[in-house]
Amino acid sequence: MRFALLIALASLCIAGPRRYSASGLVLAIDRRHLTITISHGNIPGLMDAMAMPFHVRALKSIEGFHAGDNVIFTLFVDRSNSWVEEIRAVPFESAERDPVQAGRLKVLELATGSNQQPQLAARQKAPDFHLIDQDNRPVALSDFAGKVVAIDFVYTRCPLPDYCFRLSSNFARLQKRFAADSRVVFLTVSFDPAHDHPEELTRYARIWRADPKRWHFLTGSPADIRQVCSLFGVGYWPDEGVFTHSLHTVVLDRERRLVANIEGNTFSAQQLGDLIDATLSPE
Repeated sequence: MRFALLIALASLCIAGPRRYSASGLVLAIDRRHLTITISHGNIPGLMDAMAMPFHVRALKSIEGFHAGDNVIFTLFVDRSNSWVEEIRAVPFESAERDPVQAGRLKVLELATGSNQQPQLAARQKAPDFHLIDQDNRPVALSDFAGKVVAIDFVYTRCPLPDYCFRLSSNFARLQKRFAADSRVVFLTVSFDPAHDHPEELTRYARIWRADPKRWHFLTGSPADIRQVCSLFGVGYWPDEGVFTHSLHTVVLDRERRLVANIEGNTFSAQQLGDLIDATLSPE
């Protein structure tokens, strides 16, 4: 039996490390210790979905990545070590009804200067803004000093289950996950103020059983809404009764600095919750 074990170990050495393909959401980058923390999905034959730090063998492997990036990567495991390589960002591929029209609008915005608010960069402090919530009360971002703030952008008439509905579903799940932690607050901003007045937002909040003390649904004047959306790179425009729009979910730390601006809808509520956890307890 001992001889068989030696043969097996020798075979492992000859065969080299095992390789596993995986994907997930980046939670943190530690350049000093050459680690990248990822909330990843199930890795068949190795481990269940979880959040954990992975070692890299060269700093260049993690350069250019930030919290909130969706990535695919290869995990290598040998007898005594594990590390990741071949890390690649996965850009969000929009399912907009008319991508050509979307591109034209972007060009028009740049040409006319209609999008005046510069987009917030990673680690920058978000400027204060003032809107009103579903109870018709004024709400300012500065009201949540010392809290981690998660923000998404929707409109209540959105017909696609994998767009606004999925973002709201994520927040509903996270509201339960962080129910006992008063340091976390959720803001849902509607970019359809003509329809999503406070009464409509109240109805929408009931669908998700939102706690009004922890989850605020916000509207305001068209100008105020556009300024807030521009701050986080959210694009939207009416198109035959509905909106063509981008998808962004934002996490701000307790100092109001931008931790992540996640584009798209391919991450899970679990992964977003892991990112919030990491933001609450930075290394």
